[in-house]
Amino acid sequence: MRRKWKSWVPRSPAEAMEGCAQRALEQHNRGIERIACDHLGQHNASSLYKWMGNGRLPLTLILPLERACGVPLITRYLAAAHGKLLVDIPTGRNTQAQDVQQLQTVLNEAVGAVLAFSDGKQTANQTLDALRAGLESLAWHHGNVQQHDQPQLELGEIDDE
Repeated sequence: MRRKWKSWVPRSPAEAMEGCAQRALEQHNRGIERIACDHLGQHNASSLYKWMGNGRLPLTLILPLERACGVPLITRYLAAAHGKLLVDIPTGRNTQAQDVQQLQTVLNEAVGAVLAFSDGKQTANQTLDALRAGLESLAWHHGNVQQHDQPQLELGEIDDE
């Protein structure tokens, strides 16, 4: 089964870094050597392997590693470890049908996870991941509606005025 990168929450720094490497390979065809040299400014991958093994990546390399994989897995781990949610900054743009369908899917999965957990068919961590994804999605829609009267330009969008 493929991992749902948008909602998966790593349980340790090492798992977050391993997830970054796996996502970079799956989605961007970037191996460890390429990540280390092209994105982290290392001469070879040995340091990255060491950091992944002990979960001790230097703070200045967190953002470049997350950009290389396209998902903020280390940041998501840190937020979850502090009991916080990670919500993309809403832009106030008009909601599309696919946005609402995605919200329905995430919320249905959250409710299903609670039912599965209460029946003993799912672990607490799996249930918490589904609930966190639902809360984050609802929080984004809340902020998007709140921001609607003062929309922000999305990156790459050109203002016609």
